[in-house]
Amino acid sequence: MPGDDCVERPLFGGAISSAFPLRFQDVSNIREVPDHQEVFVDPARDDSMIFELLDLKHDVQDNRSAAWFLQDLATEQNAEGSMVIEQSGVVEVHGLCYRNLPAIVTTAVGQMAISKGRQGREAQNIVRVYLANFRLKEVGTDVLITAYEPIVINPLSESALTVGAGLATPAMQSGCIPMAEVFKSAVSSFKVHDWNLFGAGGSA
Repeated sequence: MPGDDCVERPLFGGAISSAFPLRFQDVSNIREVPDHQEVFVDPARDDSMIFELLDLKHDVQDNRSAAWFLQDLATEQNAEGSMVIEQSGVVEVHGLCYRNLPAIVTTAVGQMAISKGRQGREAQNIVRVYLANFRLKEVGTDVLITAYEPIVINPLSESALTVGAGLATPAMQSGCIPMAEVFKSAVSSFKVHDWNLFGAGGSA
């Protein structure tokens, strides 16, 4: 949609980049966000995106990794009614190579009921969650791109103060690119510009 084009955004000091709309504001310096995360939020819609760097989980199978991280996220956030709606197979990313070895990526889409911040279960929103896991095995890193799209806003949630309670307005009705498309753009455009971010100590 006009005015909601996906543009390349620098992440982690420019060591990484990904393309997604400017309506997502960087809140990493406002919230208490760990150094290994960068968080972007669209305050008008309560959509959000998180880019996260983790130590590679060697015991997680490649073909199940995105779904595994999605379930782990649900457990971490005390989510209720979590389910995996779909997941992809393993795809080699030939444009993302370290020493000529391509990274691999899997994606998964799920739905769960989660609360914001320290709000309890009585204030849970139903959200659709899109998750991509880039496995950068040569530098021992799992990169997660996680996008949250509200489906139903609980009237007790702090989100209701800004976007209203009840069924969330579809993105197209608000003149915005649907979250599924935002997620696809962020994943397909993901690039590493400086492998030293991962302590690689050498060029790609």
